[in-house]
Amino acid sequence: MLGRTFTSTGLRCLLVTGLISAFVATADADVQQDRYILGYATALLEQQFKVQVGSLQVKDGVILIQAKDVPAPDHDKIKEALQKINGVVRVDIVDVPASVPTPTAVSTEKTSGVALGETTPKKGEFLPSGHLFDPLIADPRTPHFSVAYQDYVNDLELENVAAISLGTPIGIYEGNLFGGGRWQAGIEGAVFAIFDLDAPSSDLVNADYWLGLPFSTRWKNFSSMLRLYHQSSHLGDEYLLRSRTNRVNVSYEGIELRLSYDLFKKIVRLYGGVGYILRKEPDNLDRKSGQAGVELSSPWAFLGKHFRPVAGLDVQTREESDWDLDWSARAGLQFESEKLRDRKLQLMVEYYRGSSPNGQFFERRIEYWAIGLHFYFD
Repeated sequence: MLGRTFTSTGLRCLLVTGLISAFVATADADVQQDRYILGYATALLEQQFKVQVGSLQVKDGVILIQAKDVPAPDHDKIKEALQKINGVVRVDIVDVPASVPTPTAVSTEKTSGVALGETTPKKGEFLPSGHLFDPLIADPRTPHFSVAYQDYVNDLELENVAAISLGTPIGIYEGNLFGGGRWQAGIEGAVFAIFDLDAPSSDLVNADYWLGLPFSTRWKNFSSMLRLYHQSSHLGDEYLLRSRTNRVNVSYEGIELRLSYDLFKKIVRLYGGVGYILRKEPDNLDRKSGQAGVELSSPWAFLGKHFRPVAGLDVQTREESDWDLDWSARAGLQFESEKLRDRKLQLMVEYYRGSSPNGQFFERRIEYWAIGLHFYFD
């Protein structure tokens, strides 16, 4: 009798112990899953969207982010990207302050050092994705892929022109800076060319070859780029034979510094900088230049959240042109989708007035309206 009672009691104890162990194991597994999601989400936000989110929390697979910590134009893209993490139930970006985490909630304040260290290198990254200094969308000499039709206004030689650019910046190595910042060293190459559409064979008029070595940094909303570059300029053979123009060998190396600051969750971007030519041909080419501009990005996307209005104004001035201003304005729609998350495709209406950006014609003042398609790799 006593043996049966002991056995019954022992079985109950074993059953209770097993249930408790299973509950603890399940709870621990849930916490570990939340830690995994936290680390993955933190790394994704830093590497893909270049933001550090102090309010990021994970509880039972639900990601919670305060809206003030992420750019408004990227809310939908961030949700789509985070939703794809294994184990994520829902992603909430809230306008009110996030609630205090429960004891089992996982937040970046307590665990980011461990979780982030498991998912992204602490010292650096070779061939990183994205760029710390975003391309200037209204600058006529930003390396990217584009094709545009330009209608020159009251020009003595050109009227209907096709302009193309082929190139992109590539990050080579990226590392940490103090205060949570990042730095990146890279390389960029591009060809900028214009064609006379009124000529019998749509002659190549001018081609500029560009090679740059940018060093970029970012601290939260502030970014910068210091760049050494080379540019050489060449006339097309058909154009030379037809026009009998005296070719000028335009080739120079220079250095540029660009500073940029994002306002209102990246809805507004302000930038400015200076440049100096180190080696030049022809010798009488003046050395100094300046640049400033503003970019606007709508916080709302339309037509299935695939099209976002964007605009930019770029103003440059050079000692070579007695500091006259060169105006470049572009406005249009940016196409976005999950498949193009790391790319930007823009259809832009454009206006330019100032010194020609085409190397062989740098002494000419030109004016044109244009429509162009621009493609950027992030």
